[in-house]
Amino acid sequence: MLKRIHLLFLVMIIMLGSCNVSELTLYVSHSDEAAQDDHAFRTIEDAMEMVSRLRNEGEKSPITISIKEGDYYLSKPILITPDLGSLNLRAASGAKVTIKGSELLDLSWQKNEGQLYVSAYDDDRIIDPLYINGIKQVLARYPNYKDGDLHWNGYAEDAIDSVRVQGWSDPAGALVHALHSGEWGGFHYKVTGKENGKLSLTGGHQNNRPSKMHKTYRMVENVFEELDTIGEWIHKNDTIYYYPIPEVNLAEAKVEVPVLKHLIEVRGSEKEFVKDITIEGIRFEHTARTFMENYEPLLRSDWTIYRGGAVLLDGVERVEIKNCDFTDLGGNAIFVSNYAKEVAISGNHIYRCGGSAICFVGSPEAVRSPAFQYGEFVPLNEMDLTKGPKSDKYPGTCLVSDNLIHDIGTIEKQTAGIQIAMAMDITVRHNSIYNVPRAGINIGDGTWGGHILEYNDVFNTVLETGDHGAFNSWGRDRFWHPNRSYMDSLVKEKPEMPFLDAIHTTIIRNNRFQCDHGWDIDLDDGSSNYHIYNNLCLSGGLKLREGFDRTVENNILINNGFHPHVWFENSQDIFRRNIVFNSHRDIRLGAWGKEVDYNFFTTASDLAKVQEKGVDSNSITGRVAFEDPVNGNYNLKPESDAYKVGFEDFDQSQFGVQSTRLKPLAQSPKIPQLIDDLGGDTDNTYTLLGAHMNNIRTMEQRSAAGLDETRGVIIQDFEAGSDFKTSGFLVGDVILEYEGFEIKSMTDLLKSYEGSKWKSAVQVEVFRNQQPINITLKIK
Repeated sequence: MLKRIHLLFLVMIIMLGSCNVSELTLYVSHSDEAAQDDHAFRTIEDAMEMVSRLRNEGEKSPITISIKEGDYYLSKPILITPDLGSLNLRAASGAKVTIKGSELLDLSWQKNEGQLYVSAYDDDRIIDPLYINGIKQVLARYPNYKDGDLHWNGYAEDAIDSVRVQGWSDPAGALVHALHSGEWGGFHYKVTGKENGKLSLTGGHQNNRPSKMHKTYRMVENVFEELDTIGEWIHKNDTIYYYPIPEVNLAEAKVEVPVLKHLIEVRGSEKEFVKDITIEGIRFEHTARTFMENYEPLLRSDWTIYRGGAVLLDGVERVEIKNCDFTDLGGNAIFVSNYAKEVAISGNHIYRCGGSAICFVGSPEAVRSPAFQYGEFVPLNEMDLTKGPKSDKYPGTCLVSDNLIHDIGTIEKQTAGIQIAMAMDITVRHNSIYNVPRAGINIGDGTWGGHILEYNDVFNTVLETGDHGAFNSWGRDRFWHPNRSYMDSLVKEKPEMPFLDAIHTTIIRNNRFQCDHGWDIDLDDGSSNYHIYNNLCLSGGLKLREGFDRTVENNILINNGFHPHVWFENSQDIFRRNIVFNSHRDIRLGAWGKEVDYNFFTTASDLAKVQEKGVDSNSITGRVAFEDPVNGNYNLKPESDAYKVGFEDFDQSQFGVQSTRLKPLAQSPKIPQLIDDLGGDTDNTYTLLGAHMNNIRTMEQRSAAGLDETRGVIIQDFEAGSDFKTSGFLVGDVILEYEGFEIKSMTDLLKSYEGSKWKSAVQVEVFRNQQPINITLKIK
């Protein structure tokens, strides 16, 4: 091998001298010809060793490692350090190249009993997960895996109750997964033993808002006694036990287990950084699950996080990751950490990942007077009141563009398609993000703003959690205090404090957001210094809570509206020239901000409600006249009355990924039926949370229900698993109130639902058997 390396080195030096070549290319190939080719290497590791040797010999030209088709298994992560210089790692033209963090197992299967097969395997590493013929198998669990079910593809309230635990002979090593009691993400635990039917657990550090486990959303795995169905397996007592699916021929099966947490690490520092690196056209697969690794809090957001991913960038400048696939990963896909400038992540397809897709997370060392827990606050007399970051140890001036991200957070539930924390000037453009358990895009704090989010398509979000949004942010920065009165007085005394950290305006524009289990845009505690305009929100409306200087204008909030929560006396917030379908759903406002006016309401009754609150004196109602709302075109026709308040059309044709590679693969959100098309005279049936229902509109319907007047919405039948049915509602129930709002028609019900859809339980009054009764509707 050394002879080949030396010969290759001489050949390239000759090429440089005679041809004036400005870039060197090394080749990696599994083909038989590579063994006879002094210009090629069998492994990526060998090629990397050659790069290191060339640099030590003084070679300064950019070097490309061109990888020919094949699967490349790593024994350790590829490490790129500053001394390796400018480096391109890419798939050869047209080649399908996969880099894997797994190893192939050579097993000898024997039939045990029934359908169960076993094979000796005495490696003491935890095998998790197991892939057979490229398909991930199910680690023995309760309840059994059911594809399509939310919350880990199946959950059970009795997952770890004493009766079930008593039947487990030795549960040490089992893994328990549960949602936070408030459904704010999840927790993960490892079982260390049991006593008197109760498990001993370690873990639960994966969320920054400590709580008990959710009493219902629980799942346990890696328990021998739960090995009871085809497709399940477990590794115990130096043996792999497996119930194969019928079509698998174990004698010829390809068995793989992930052994690495990271596949590529690009590591430098803010003083000696790695620069000019390109990673292109490669498929990354099979990393180990990381939910039991060390997690760290991200200031006072709800998050803790594992600082790592299949590709980790730390201490870098000018790095590109483009046109790659990331799939079947145990944790995060791409993690940009600490000092990182001019990182571009584009054209990638990221799916089936246990954690988040793309993370930009700086160091707390760059934050002045950081606090890490919700209730923690640095006393004012000890606080550094200098504006901006303390050091350069954070991601800045980075781009995330044209990435297709879906079906992530398969095991971790406090995750995001794109996560930003302790960073500045991150542009997020033309990404499609959907089928995620929590936020599609999350900004964890106000440090230090300047982000631009535009032309993204974010939908099917907050699928397994609650109290969140398709876009979510927090801003529990230096000024923020959990005691509202103290925070009020602090900012009144020092009005510049919200902008000591949020030094640049974050812009959210020209996006399409949809969240059926929360808000489309959710600016939570303290989020400050935002400009939000030209966004199409399809479901959950827009929320602003406890922050300063947010301007929200020229947005369309389909079937929903504006949710101002817990505003300060002098927030300087503006909400104007928006199209809304609901009255404002305000909670605990100290004042109504700088301006709430010139909005267009689709119904006169909603406008009247908000004008009674002293706002929207110049707002109007009338005919909205969308071009083609059935097909998702919400541009206005020339005759629309919304133009009268100054609303301006914006481009609605460029949401999401645009590349020819990814656009055909991307899904689009389901276009909702407009609430205001469902008036009191409609004969159309509407489906809400799996219940088919319609207006009470005829004397016959009124008489049959025993009502004293023609009002309410009658339930006609249920779909399987309907939230209404599982909550105890019956066919023939007439809904009269929903969360305190009177229901006269389907329009009223849908508006009430949209206004409180972030809640997991609501109070509903129905008329049944000639009398009103109250039922708690539990929403999954």
